[in-house]
Amino acid sequence: MQIHIRQHDTVSIVAITGSIDSLTVDTLSQRFEEAIAQGHVRLVADFSLVNYTSSAGLRSLLSTVKGCRLAGGDLRMAAVQPQVHRVLDISGFTSILSIFPDVDHAVVSFKELA
Repeated sequence: MQIHIRQHDTVSIVAITGSIDSLTVDTLSQRFEEAIAQGHVRLVADFSLVNYTSSAGLRSLLSTVKGCRLAGGDLRMAAVQPQVHRVLDISGFTSILSIFPDVDHAVVSFKELA
């Protein structure tokens, strides 16, 4: 798994490549926690290149969205692949997380918080 973070105005875009599972989730959780600790609480998780997430990945997303919301921000998902979207849907995460068709739409959605 690879993780790249870039800024777009007040939004941090976290681009993830690969699978999120018990072997990789600690790295992802750490990067999310570091971003929040640095005050980056408007996060977009770019899932365009994520082909799998396990329950460990779901726990990381839940922890991150809670942390962001407690700090006045949010975690938004972008470009979620069908197989991953299915996992999010079955687990009820589509009612917790805002999911957008692409990164641009997710970034623009934060304007409502401004």
